[in-house]
Amino acid sequence: MNVTRLAIENNRTSIMILLVILVVGISTFLSMPRAYDPGFVMRTAQVITYFPGASPERVEQLVSSKLEDVVKEMPELDFVKTESRTGISITLVNIRESYKNMRPIWDKLRRKIDDVAGDMPEGVRGPFVNDEFGDVFGVVLSLSGEGFSYAEINDIAENVQDELQRLPDVAKVEIYGAQEERIYVEYDNARLAELGLSPNQLEQLLSARNIVISGGSFVLGDERISLEPSGNFESISDIENTVIRLPNSSRIFYLKDIAHIYRDYVDPPGSLVHSSGKRALALAISMREGGNNIALGEQVDEAMQRMDRIYPWGVDFERVSFSPAEVEKKVNDFVSNLLQAIAVVTVVMLISLGLRTGLVVAALIPLAMLTAFIVMSGLDIGLDQISLAALIIALGMLVDNGIVMSESIMVQMQQGKSSLEAAIDSAGELRIPLLTASLTTAAAFLPIYLAESSVGEFTASLFKVVTITLLCSWIISLTLIPMLCVYFLKVAPRKDSFDSRFYRGYRRLLDWMLNNRALTLGVTAAIFVLSMNAFGYLPKVFFPPSDRAYFKVEMELPTGTSIAKTTRVVSDVESFLSANWKVDEQRSEGVTNWVSYIGNAGPRFILAHNPKPSNSGYALMVINVNALSQIESIMASLKAYALDRHPDLDVKTRLIENGPAIDNPVEVRLSGKDSVSLFAAMSDLKQQMAGMAGLTNIKDDWGQRIKKLNIQINQARALSAGVTSQDIAVSLQTSLDGMQLTEYREGEDVIPVLLRSGVATQQDITKLEGLSVYIQSSGQSLPLTQVADINVVWDLSKVIRRDGLRTISIGAQLQPGVTAAEKFAELKPWLQQQESVWDNSVSYEFGGEQETSGKSNASIVEKLPIAGFIILILLVAQFNSMRKALIILITIPLGLIGVALGLLVANSFFGFMTFLGIISLAGIVINNAIVLLERINIELEAGLPHPEAIISAAQQRARPILLTTATTVLGLIPLYLGGGEMWEPMAVAIMGGLLVSTFLTLGVVPVMYAALYRVKG
Repeated sequence: MNVTRLAIENNRTSIMILLVILVVGISTFLSMPRAYDPGFVMRTAQVITYFPGASPERVEQLVSSKLEDVVKEMPELDFVKTESRTGISITLVNIRESYKNMRPIWDKLRRKIDDVAGDMPEGVRGPFVNDEFGDVFGVVLSLSGEGFSYAEINDIAENVQDELQRLPDVAKVEIYGAQEERIYVEYDNARLAELGLSPNQLEQLLSARNIVISGGSFVLGDERISLEPSGNFESISDIENTVIRLPNSSRIFYLKDIAHIYRDYVDPPGSLVHSSGKRALALAISMREGGNNIALGEQVDEAMQRMDRIYPWGVDFERVSFSPAEVEKKVNDFVSNLLQAIAVVTVVMLISLGLRTGLVVAALIPLAMLTAFIVMSGLDIGLDQISLAALIIALGMLVDNGIVMSESIMVQMQQGKSSLEAAIDSAGELRIPLLTASLTTAAAFLPIYLAESSVGEFTASLFKVVTITLLCSWIISLTLIPMLCVYFLKVAPRKDSFDSRFYRGYRRLLDWMLNNRALTLGVTAAIFVLSMNAFGYLPKVFFPPSDRAYFKVEMELPTGTSIAKTTRVVSDVESFLSANWKVDEQRSEGVTNWVSYIGNAGPRFILAHNPKPSNSGYALMVINVNALSQIESIMASLKAYALDRHPDLDVKTRLIENGPAIDNPVEVRLSGKDSVSLFAAMSDLKQQMAGMAGLTNIKDDWGQRIKKLNIQINQARALSAGVTSQDIAVSLQTSLDGMQLTEYREGEDVIPVLLRSGVATQQDITKLEGLSVYIQSSGQSLPLTQVADINVVWDLSKVIRRDGLRTISIGAQLQPGVTAAEKFAELKPWLQQQESVWDNSVSYEFGGEQETSGKSNASIVEKLPIAGFIILILLVAQFNSMRKALIILITIPLGLIGVALGLLVANSFFGFMTFLGIISLAGIVINNAIVLLERINIELEAGLPHPEAIISAAQQRARPILLTTATTVLGLIPLYLGGGEMWEPMAVAIMGGLLVSTFLTLGVVPVMYAALYRVKG
């Protein structure tokens, strides 16, 4: 069946299909889900285990190592990292990037963790597996209320949380910065000792009083009546008036007579949130899978308008992170780039092909694009910067099918054929070559799709969208384009259409090159070698930062710093920011608002943000601006102010990353079993890095040692006094942190009732010596110093292990204008020299940008043979010739000449997207060579001698190839100018490479053909 003849003869059906494509395609485009980035699978789960009171080394030995052992049994594991801190173990389980379906893997992890839970020491809580560690909360709203208490604001936040949770596109809503309430029963040591009461006895008395237990039931006639005894605390007054009877005595007291009972928040707080300097809570909203970001933003905005009407004046909601607005802007920008590219390509074709032919070929663009949208929607591919950029890249290539087809029809019509005959013959002649060209171009993108890495997933839609678009273009070029040519092309018959000045000049140049084959190929080879050397002069940047209108400020004080001190530092920085950079009547450009997470890193508000574990000395600020040009100045002044006012503060100001999160661009991991050797190596490495220009914020992830009070129990004295080690530990914990006595129930809230000593709120270390140690069973007490000695010791703040080995990561940030690749190259010789000094006691490996870029590039390079094999099979099948396939494959390196030249001229850099650009370029170059060699075959079959066939084919394919180059290059200009720093090198690589390779293809490919086939004359 000839589909071209079918489409032409059934023109009414073809027109109806065309109209359906237009209507359905536009409708599909408007309803497609939008996102900023396509995202990638998070392959990390977090396992948290609490071991109250245990030192980092005890947590390492008794908890973390056991978890490591069972996790390492999983065949899917990439590596396991544990962080052991005082009282807590945090285990990060990282799965190899070849796995995409994570649910069965996380189920297996849970089973293994459940198996080891029984082997944990007494007093351990957990382990708890969190496999939702990678959830992204793209919308963050701050909630503040001047004059409202935390409890009142929290009640509002919980109501708003319920309201937001009901929105169609919302998956989860979490509250950050909420302060938990407690009922404190605060006693005086001397008073409790005088009465002979122990905390344990108080706990038993209150638990017996505060009950919610059924009293049974009885039958009365035909009714069954339940009995409910009173006893549940209904108010704080009930707690205060609890009757306490002293052991072995008839004396009775009210609890309020021997303790101060009051309601307050957890002190110190675990975390806090500030919104533009004000005390606040944060509501983080994640989108359901398959949801629409734009629709989510509209739903949240409508909900906020309702909330503003419901809640009183003074309750303020503010959008501090709002991805729907970013997504809308990014998608609109790329759609604008796409429309500009379409307009540019259309103008080029109208000028070069004439009005009628130009309009026919231009019709291919919207038809192919709209058909691609329909297919993309069916395959669950949404609109984001990757898929839209893929459409822009494919634009020039998809037009190539239409140009070649219409050009062939036009030439045959000029030779005297009827429009119908020319259309059917051209389609029959070009059907397989155009399909081969489309498939080989798509195959060049295949390694991106097959790459087993996060970055491969991130860019996978390049392959899918380009393939879909090219195949749609091929189908339309065989059906609708010939039909339109039949009805709209008007060409006067002409015998020789290659007698213009351009073609005469091209023919003379080609004659000269064919007669000087050795010189031509030698010069080409020399140029190629020089261009390869030019790559060494290009800066290497894995992914440039994104152009989002906000940035991060990470502040970290020495380990062990109280959250109160961290809050004061953050408030000071916020005051500076508000006074100097906040947008107001005098300042039109600057900071619009910000959110500060104190004590933790907040939610994962974008995929590239990797929240750090909670730490009282850590804070994260996310600062929004209304002008990108202001960010560098704001970051510099804020950092200078913070370091000047707070010398012990470590400050990192960072733009938002594209692609996977990288904490430190330059990072080296040192691993070993001998801690002494490990710390010595760390010290040497930090000293070496400090002497390297361009590195800042050099630090390790273990932090400084922390002070700890070691309560050394004298067992002999304790035994003679009748006190056990457990009595001492319980007494200390009760006095300082508090011991839970019971629970106070208020509506649906359950508030713990804590017993603690008044010493807990006094910042006086001397009071510690006067603490009473209670014999829990009898209530008798004695001073702590009678049974123990108190010493100040320095201890590790944390212990970090990777795959069972203690590992220290030394990282650094980069100064402007410095690349990570340069610093790694500078550091590597010193590390290789140190290996002999360390003598196998310490090993090193690179992290940071080197590790991530290395894995990403390797994941694509290892799939290149698959793409090469597919391309080779397609070429051999097309031509049934190894020599022709070899000629086409040799043309690929010709494009690299233009890539190097283009990047140098544009003052750009070589990164991951440049690498993808080169792969894309290979497909386009192959495409040009295929149509040229196919035309040589046709000319030979028509009876022309070899030399004439080469020149005739080159002349006939020159205009389509040049037009394809022009449309592709000019179509990429909007992406180069408006796609941001991420897409600039990719656009430059394709444009520069294609410009140079096109001219070399039109000259060198015929020469290589003549040389390999030994064409004479």
